[in-house]
Amino acid sequence: MKFESILEEIDGFGPFQIFIIVALCVPRLVLPCHFLLNNFIAAEPPHHCDLSTLDDGGLFSNLTQEQKLVIGIPSREDGRPEPCEMFAEPQFQLLSNVSNGTHMPTVQCQSGWVYDNTTFTSTLATEWDLVCSRKGISKATSSIFFAGVMVGAVSFGALCDKFGRKYTLLASYIVSVVFSYSSAFAKSYLLFAAWRFLTGFGLAGVSLICLVLGIEWVDVEHRAFIGVIGGMAWAVGNMLLAAFAYLVNDWRMLIMTVSAPLGLAVLTWWWIPESARWLLVNGKAERAEFYLDKCAQINKRPILSSKLKMEALSNTEIMENSNKSYSYLDLIKTPKMRQLTLLSGFVWYGVASTYYGISLNIGGFGLNIYLNHFIYAAIELPAKLLVYFCVNTIGRRKCQAGTLLLTGTCIAVNIFIPKGYVWLARTIVATLGKGLSEASFTTLFLYTTELFPTVVRQNAMGYTSCTSRLGVTMAPLVLMLDEVWKFLPDVIICSVAIAAGLVSLCLPETLNVRLPETIEDIERNDISSFSIENTDVIVGLQSTTDIDQ
Repeated sequence: MKFESILEEIDGFGPFQIFIIVALCVPRLVLPCHFLLNNFIAAEPPHHCDLSTLDDGGLFSNLTQEQKLVIGIPSREDGRPEPCEMFAEPQFQLLSNVSNGTHMPTVQCQSGWVYDNTTFTSTLATEWDLVCSRKGISKATSSIFFAGVMVGAVSFGALCDKFGRKYTLLASYIVSVVFSYSSAFAKSYLLFAAWRFLTGFGLAGVSLICLVLGIEWVDVEHRAFIGVIGGMAWAVGNMLLAAFAYLVNDWRMLIMTVSAPLGLAVLTWWWIPESARWLLVNGKAERAEFYLDKCAQINKRPILSSKLKMEALSNTEIMENSNKSYSYLDLIKTPKMRQLTLLSGFVWYGVASTYYGISLNIGGFGLNIYLNHFIYAAIELPAKLLVYFCVNTIGRRKCQAGTLLLTGTCIAVNIFIPKGYVWLARTIVATLGKGLSEASFTTLFLYTTELFPTVVRQNAMGYTSCTSRLGVTMAPLVLMLDEVWKFLPDVIICSVAIAAGLVSLCLPETLNVRLPETIEDIERNDISSFSIENTDVIVGLQSTTDIDQ
């Protein structure tokens, strides 16, 4: 029996599927909170040198704070004190404007720093004095986290296809909860960095499994809806991060606050079903029957366990042959799978490097950090709604290529806008470029799950997630090239976006197409041949000799 046919009879989008969507949206709210958490916990508040070492035993201590800053710290052009330097000796003559202090000897801060706690009570910078010559250490926290995400994507991708979606999801929940809370109690930066790496490792599993598990339980018509709902959860979580950061100004408490929903996710895990698709293609028909019967019961449809059991028994030998382990090597062993893997990997790299390149290269709207973050997150909502309609009308491939090509065009236009319109150009890039790049991300998550067969789908998601994290890592390095030529980063990001858009046109269309189940489905047929009208596609329980071309 075809799995799509089973879903049609037991309702491929009923209360059973809606519960799965809601349960899996809870952990997805946590993802942007951690992925973008460094914007707040590693923020560098205004600071200046601690002047306690300049006290000469009486005269200095009688001055006001403003006077101490005048005679102890050089001033910048805007009047603010230098954050990393202080005068070698108190310059009392500056109180009477005898000198401007321009050529007076200075030294690096001798006794630490004094921080402005108006916006943040504490951050990584204030906790371990990660400022001035050490500020690069604070910025590296994000790279360390994403390195963990990269390793986790590869690891959980393989584990999911080997041990199933449900139990691997629980493992990712537990790893994320344990190490996110551990990082909140870290007593040293090295320990904190290690726990953040492992937090990223665990959250990579949450990111991959939630999307795949949801899509594998719904019918063809609602796959786009599932993909967009996951993207909407990201946008909502991103906006919530701004609210959480505004209300919780201590970095330790903020980590615990944004990690709290994972506790609820662990509780709801008990009611989340295993993927029946994965069970069937791995020869676990009895467990698949159990979950399909439960789906039919909750959706108030007739139980199909007896019919499915007969189908399974008639294919016992085939199921035993299909009950094998798949690895990342299966992504490149056969010609069409190899082509699919290489093309999708490049598109993922292009989408990720473009999205983060734009995000890091935009100055913002000149608002405070919380409102600025909220606006950038809110911009993504209409972009995701646009994706929902586009993927179901013009198709996945055209939507993927169109969003990337338009993103590249937006960046290219920004290069040629006259200098007098810089603010306007930045606003356009912020609203259009970031929105379109986020739309391409949402499309790509859905598109990738439909391109690869069930037996290696999680391996494929792990591989593509790894290539995307490589793009994330490269984006800051590209932006540093502005020292060579001001517009060089824009030219590179624009070129990558356009190249990825053109490459995506080489991928097959998956609109109204059944999910491929085995590698043979990919190799023996074009993916486009698995249309919703094609009645010859089997769930992967048939042997290749039984497939009627």
